[in-house]
Amino acid sequence: MRPDEEDVAYSGDSRWLALFCSARVGFSFIFTSYSAALPLLRSDWSMSAAQAGMVQSAWHLGYLVSLFTVGFLGDRFGAKRTYLWSAVAASASALVFAAFASSFVSGTVLYGLAGLCSGGSYTPGLTLIAERFPPATRGRAMGFYLAAGSLAYALSITVSSRLFPLGGWRLAFAVTCSLPTVGLALSLWALRRTPNIIHRAPPGARDLWRAIPAVLGNKPALLSMLAYTFHCWELLGMWAWLPAYLAAAALATAKGIDQQAAAVGVGVFLSGLTYLTSMLGSLVGGTLSDRWGRTLTMILFSCTSLVFSFTFGWMLGWPLAVLFLVAACYNFAGIADSSIYSTALTELVEPAHIGAAYAVRSVMGFGAGVISPWLFGLVMDMVRGVPLASERLVWGLAWASLGLGALPSPLMSWWLRRQAEATGMARGRR
Repeated sequence: MRPDEEDVAYSGDSRWLALFCSARVGFSFIFTSYSAALPLLRSDWSMSAAQAGMVQSAWHLGYLVSLFTVGFLGDRFGAKRTYLWSAVAASASALVFAAFASSFVSGTVLYGLAGLCSGGSYTPGLTLIAERFPPATRGRAMGFYLAAGSLAYALSITVSSRLFPLGGWRLAFAVTCSLPTVGLALSLWALRRTPNIIHRAPPGARDLWRAIPAVLGNKPALLSMLAYTFHCWELLGMWAWLPAYLAAAALATAKGIDQQAAAVGVGVFLSGLTYLTSMLGSLVGGTLSDRWGRTLTMILFSCTSLVFSFTFGWMLGWPLAVLFLVAACYNFAGIADSSIYSTALTELVEPAHIGAAYAVRSVMGFGAGVISPWLFGLVMDMVRGVPLASERLVWGLAWASLGLGALPSPLMSWWLRRQAEATGMARGRR
């Protein structure tokens, strides 16, 4: 996948990566601010399950548009410049959401705006890592970057759960949505000596009407993007609803108003802890892909996460400790292949079109992420309308909707592997 690249080492990369990942932690705190507070917001904002899912979908829609835009801006103006300007917008929009979101309508608009401003910390960040690390260690480096995001998700949810008894969701928003400002400061320091690279390209090659057909006409890259799309359906839906599910499981054993409030906090806190295994999944997935090959690792983890999607909802009523362990394994498997899709794409397209490839992939992947949380909630509302429907049936079918949408992912990865074998790609990059 670009065999002309040399597997060379760069001095100081471990220190740079640590600082850059720390910035990623700061930016990612807002990603789970809403889902952490979802059990409380459904009551305070008088939302149905479908409306609650719609607020999360608004974030994904804004994030989708953001990723599409910054991808092309990165190709044209350089990843570093695009990343830093986006970081300023992300910090400001997070503070606005924390201060003024107060209802279903305002929450939808402002969380969507925050998503619209937040994509610059993702794909331009991946491009900066691809420019700095050779293929032999790129999967591991991207795994660390995505793991930093997972660490932030865990911290955001666990911090929120501790703040709910002190000041409710408003205090939790105030704290978690202020951290992108810290990410901005760390980014400025980390990138102070990093060059802003604009890769050479023929005149007009970066124009939308030329770049997009060039990316979509690359069959291996397209297969990788399709696999990522179905993966996003499952992962983003799972992240949106996992805190609410564990809170519901904790509530099932609570008695009385005080105990119920505590149960919500316990469920959300346990959900946050599962993101620690998500962080481990990014590291393990990226490292194994450097050793075993990209596609084999994709297939392994995508099939494993499918098993959890089709079984997790039916476990409602099991001991909370068991559900926590299953959720941790689900989070591990669900994200383990994320860094691999990102790494593989940098090895399947030309350097001048990396941003465009990420942009197209983002529309596909986060487009699926826009729909899946809303559909999850819609399934819940529909099943609850059926006479005598149990809560286990409600949650079981809702989680199964994530599995159904993700079914084609391992098939796309298997097809990509066949393409790699047919074109004689090196095993380590296949």
